[in-house]
Amino acid sequence: MAKILDRVTLGSIAPKLAELSNEVLFNDIWKREELSPRERSLVTLGALTALGREQQLTWHINFAQQNGLSRKEITEVFTHLAFYAGWPAAVSALGCLEGD
Repeated sequence: MAKILDRVTLGSIAPKLAELSNEVLFNDIWKREELSPRERSLVTLGALTALGREQQLTWHINFAQQNGLSRKEITEVFTHLAFYAGWPAAVSALGCLEGD
């Protein structure tokens, strides 16, 4: 399994990608007023689960909790996604929740 990169590690490996992630994604997209951070976390968890991006899920699960989602709500998101993103994707996502 590939190493999970946090912001600091990403910055040491790919400084420009880290800069773009911080400036464009987190300092622009995540701060737009049309969706709340909580809503953006719901969308992000859904997309990462559907695409099978488990390496990113653990970080975003923690971020979603910072944005006001409870573990119970996150569990419900993954349960709901089992029928739209597939059973294996949902179970893998739940494994990330239990591993945080």
